[in-house]
Amino acid sequence: MAQAKTDLFDPKLNEAAVLFKALAHPARLAILKYLAETKVCITGDISDELPLSRTTVNQHLTELKNAGLIQGRVEGAKVNYCLEIKKICELGKIFNELYDIINLPHNYHCH
Repeated sequence: MAQAKTDLFDPKLNEAAVLFKALAHPARLAILKYLAETKVCITGDISDELPLSRTTVNQHLTELKNAGLIQGRVEGAKVNYCLEIKKICELGKIFNELYDIINLPHNYHCH
């Protein structure tokens, strides 16, 4: 059986890639920002807050849920969306570790 190319990399890098891929669209960043700014779980239609159709917003919500960055729980006829705080904190840690590794001095120049 063929090995996936991602299997050739450290599991932590694969996990980081999944999270960063989930962030790789401005709509998903806008959803995370909106949920963070409201500081509460949102029950209702997040598509009212974005210039996208409800179907498109739902696709982005699914990507964020699959990455573990948000949770969506059905409550009656609505879905209650919240940030997944533990995963958001983990994302921050992963980003900071990566940033520390690639942080270059101000006088760095590639020749």
